[in-house]
Amino acid sequence: MRAVGLTRFGGPEVLNVIDLPEPHAGAGEVRIRVRAAVVNPVDTLIRGGLSPIRPTAVRPAVPGLDVAGTIDEVGPSSSARLAIGDDVMAMVNPTRAAGGGYAEWVVLPEAWVTRMPAGASHAEAATLPMSGLTALNGLDHLGLRPHSRLVVTGAAGAVGGYAVQLAKEAGHQVLVDAAPKDLELVRSLGADEIVERGPDVAARIRALWPDGADAALDAAVIGPALLPAVRRAGSLVYVRSRPDQVAFEQQAAERQVALSYAFVHEYDGRPDKLDLLGRLAATGRISLRVAGVFPPEGAAEAHRRLEAGGVRGRLVLEF
Repeated sequence: MRAVGLTRFGGPEVLNVIDLPEPHAGAGEVRIRVRAAVVNPVDTLIRGGLSPIRPTAVRPAVPGLDVAGTIDEVGPSSSARLAIGDDVMAMVNPTRAAGGGYAEWVVLPEAWVTRMPAGASHAEAATLPMSGLTALNGLDHLGLRPHSRLVVTGAAGAVGGYAVQLAKEAGHQVLVDAAPKDLELVRSLGADEIVERGPDVAARIRALWPDGADAALDAAVIGPALLPAVRRAGSLVYVRSRPDQVAFEQQAAERQVALSYAFVHEYDGRPDKLDLLGRLAATGRISLRVAGVFPPEGAAEAHRRLEAGGVRGRLVLEF
């Protein structure tokens, strides 16, 4: 089968279309004929050697955390929840021996897979699993009381955008930071208040909410500079650790702000979580944003575009 992989770390140029053995579904597994795989920031970390994945000439690394496609093989001992011919989406964990989602076929445990939102294309559906589950996991970690005040950074991005929409669906008041060019977008997602992104963002948040936010979801990885925006005994969830992580944790403790990490793979094998996101997407309550589509041979260009910044939505490889 065709896949996009790498045998050495480096820039986008190390990504190539390669030929790998076609996988088959084992017990409790399903095989997806992949039609769309999303290019995520994590994929650039895999490519650059900043993940546990170590490629070799014999076993290339295949990135990709999000796929959508059609089930074409069901292994023994699987339930009747999914069947051959179902259009599905899934989050993939590339650290598994089978690799990631940049491939024509992916085999996954059945519990990792759910049906696509009704009315969505494969490209649109593929944008939902990893980003949507990260946002949902972060909000679940915060455990907000009804009608809380929540700050979401990076709201114009995929994770932040889903966080805004999920928080509004739950009835919270949401303040976001945004660049001027993204004002219309973040308003369309449901933001109640908007401040300009950049240095001193916490002071601008406090100018609108003098008592501070009850919580923050830091999708932009601002880190310690965001802490003053959160009230004492509030909480902050972050999506990626930072070089100053120790200082971040110390400052949070001094301010009595509870820190937690949105680790998306806590939701591996949780079809209930992915089903929830699918239902919300099917009814238009969360958005599926495709920023561009590339063939497998265009994977390097997709990585270049992602790393150039400013992408609103997700870039998709179509097989």
